[in-house]
Amino acid sequence: MISVVILGAGNVATHLFKTFNKVEQISVIQWYNRSINTLKAYKKEVDIIDDLSLLKEADLYILAVSDDAIKPLSSQLPFENRLVVHTSGAVGIYDIDKKHKRGVFYPLQTFSKTAGVDFANVPICIEALESVDYHLLKKLAISIGSPTKKVNTDQRKVLHVAAVFVNNFTNQLYRVAHEITESEGAEFDLLKPLILETAKKVQDMSPYMAQTGPAKRNDKKTLRRHLKLLKDQHHTDIYNLLTTSIQRTHGRKKL
Repeated sequence: MISVVILGAGNVATHLFKTFNKVEQISVIQWYNRSINTLKAYKKEVDIIDDLSLLKEADLYILAVSDDAIKPLSSQLPFENRLVVHTSGAVGIYDIDKKHKRGVFYPLQTFSKTAGVDFANVPICIEALESVDYHLLKKLAISIGSPTKKVNTDQRKVLHVAAVFVNNFTNQLYRVAHEITESEGAEFDLLKPLILETAKKVQDMSPYMAQTGPAKRNDKKTLRRHLKLLKDQHHTDIYNLLTTSIQRTHGRKKL
């Protein structure tokens, strides 16, 4: 059995705890957060603490905290030569204090506390300085049903910025579309099948091959009509920027 201590109480920490807690091969023996009130709902399920000096000995300590908190928190841990990992896509393995055995356990997925996550669909990007630690992290991921991939810091940082494009930026475009439809009393829900089909297409073909629309076709009249419909300059700027990007990709002249 792998004994685990989780540090942090955000979206990733919460999902990891709930998932680990269902698996016989994993024992979450402690959960730390600097504000213990955040964890009170789980006090009957796990030992909750807000004092680092009370940390128990475990096989693994997972820093599921903000990127900026990883380095200082790792240096504050009152022990050394134990395996400490973070869950960030953007932070290097060497940001963890050198007094520890270091690793990364990065679940490449979007997490919200109110939305369930099936870890069978969450690839875990693993990095470790020692082979024995890598195999422990891989065993942990396999125990929750996740596919695993050995990914170094540079590769992980590239994946993370790419993830921002496909997730955070895409979601912001959904929000813009929601604003546009709301402004004219149209139903955003009518776009949901299109959203699903767009995501489905890139499972079977490259994004380059999947591209459609007036920008790719260089339908100048349609592009101009769209720009006239947009009343918010921010929306217009986004439309122009993405239109130009698509046209550059597909060899079209600018609008």
